[in-house]
Amino acid sequence: MDNLTFPDTVQLAVPFFIIAILLELAWITIKRRGGRYETRDAMTSVLLGAGNVVTGILLGFVAWGFYNWVWQFRFFDLGTSIPIIVICFLLDDLRYYWVHRFGHTIRWAWASHVVHHSSQHYNLTTALRQTWTGEFTGLMIVSVPLLLLGFHPAMVLFVGGINLIYQFWIHTEAITKMPRWFEAVMNTPSHHRVHHGRNAQYLDANYAGVLIIWDKMFGTFVPEEEKVDYGLVVNLGTFNPIRAAFHEWIGIFKDITQPNISLFDRFRYAFAPPGWSHDGSRDTSRIIKRKFVERHPEAKGKPGL
Repeated sequence: MDNLTFPDTVQLAVPFFIIAILLELAWITIKRRGGRYETRDAMTSVLLGAGNVVTGILLGFVAWGFYNWVWQFRFFDLGTSIPIIVICFLLDDLRYYWVHRFGHTIRWAWASHVVHHSSQHYNLTTALRQTWTGEFTGLMIVSVPLLLLGFHPAMVLFVGGINLIYQFWIHTEAITKMPRWFEAVMNTPSHHRVHHGRNAQYLDANYAGVLIIWDKMFGTFVPEEEKVDYGLVVNLGTFNPIRAAFHEWIGIFKDITQPNISLFDRFRYAFAPPGWSHDGSRDTSRIIKRKFVERHPEAKGKPGL
C-alpha cells in the first residue's frame, strides 16, 4: 500500500489542453466573439505554465515528503476502492476551497497565487498561469486531515490533479452559461469569470474548484452580473513572466524591511490580507468594497457588497 501509484493526470491531459486552446482560438477568430487573445499575454501564460511544470519537478519532493511523513501518523487506512476515491475527491475539493480562500486573504499565500490573476485577458491560456512558488506558502498543511483520516498521499495528489484538470475549461468567455442545474452545483465559466474580476463586487468571491456549493455554504458566492474587468486591483503592466512570478514576494520583502515600523507591523505585511498597510496608504478588498458602496449607495446589499 505504501508503494501505491496513480497516473499523472495533468501530464496526460496536456494534449487536451493544446487542442482546447486551438479550438477556442478558432472559435473566437471565426465568430468574432467569446473572448480575445493577445499574443504576448498568451505567451506569458504558456511560459508561466512551463515554469510551473519545471518547479513541480524540482520541488515536488517537498509536498511528497511531507505527505508521507504525515501518513505514518494516520488513524486509518481507507484503501483505494472507487467509493473511497470519490470521497477523497469531494473532501479534497473542500480542501481546495480553503487553500484558494487563504490564497486571497493571506498575503504570504497571495504572493504565490497572484500570478494566476495577473492577466487582463480571460481565455484558456489563462488557466496555464500557475505559480512557481507554491511549495513556499506552507498551505500543504491543509491536506493533513485527509492524510490522517487514511487517504493515501498518492490518492490525495491524484484527486488534486483531477481537480486542476476540471478547472482548465472554465477559463473561457466562449461559454456563457451552462444549464441551470449545472450552474447550481458545479463551478462554471460564469462563476469563475467572477473570481477573476477586479470589480469591487467580484473581489474575494467564488473560490470553488469543482463544486460551487462550498461558496454558497460559506457565503462567498457572487453571481455574474455586470461585465467582468479582469486582472489585479493594480495591474502589473508587463508581460515579463519573471516579474509576474515574483513581484509580490519582492513587495513583501520591501515592506517588512522598511524602517520605523513595529515588529507586529512587519508580521502583518506578510500575513494580513493583501493591500494592508500600516499607514492606510493602500486598500484591502474589504476597504475597496466599502468605498465603492460609499460612492454608489444604490449598490448596497448586492451580492459581494
